Amino acid sequence: MRLLKEKSVAIVVDVQERLFPHIHEHQHLAKNLQILISGLQQLEVPIKVTEQYRKGLGDTIPEIKSLLGDVWNTEKMAFSCCDEPAFLSEIESNPKQFVILAGIESHICVLQTAIDLKENGFHPVVVEDCVASRHPDNKRIAINRMLQEGITVTSYESLLFELCRYAGSDAFKAISKLVK
Repeated sequence: MRLLKEKSVAIVVDVQERLFPHIHEHQHLAKNLQILISGLQQLEVPIKVTEQYRKGLGDTIPEIKSLLGDVWNTEKMAFSCCDEPAFLSEIESNPKQFVILAGIESHICVLQTAIDLKENGFHPVVVEDCVASRHPDNKRIAINRMLQEGITVTSYESLLFELCRYAGSDAFKAISKLVK
């Protein structure tokens, strides 16, 4: 099954100020997320953001928030984005086949969202080098569980070039610069 940019939407899950410093290799994750988001923007893939309990965990980290501008954003209390009515309504209002997931934490919000998206008829695509947890073992266990559930797991570089499809375009040139 080929991922297509016209049939895709991306979700940045809970990359928030008070949790982010505790995430394993968080600086590396921030860099990868910036590349992913910039590449998706070059490809004109819509991006949406969720934030878990803002009062406790704060806003999306500044280096990500500044890239995103005024994208659709919702606060949630549930771990799965799909248990937030505003999220599910937003996703279903302009349905895309593929839902690209990046963010934290891999073994909680990302995992539960991926499973629920699949249950709701979407095809979740987890970007492995753009998700993380506080402890690396939890991420490893989450990725294994996702694979067992039949969820697609990929890397940002593989995803961006798959969505791009052809060399020679302006998007290809921009993505090539991003991944160097």
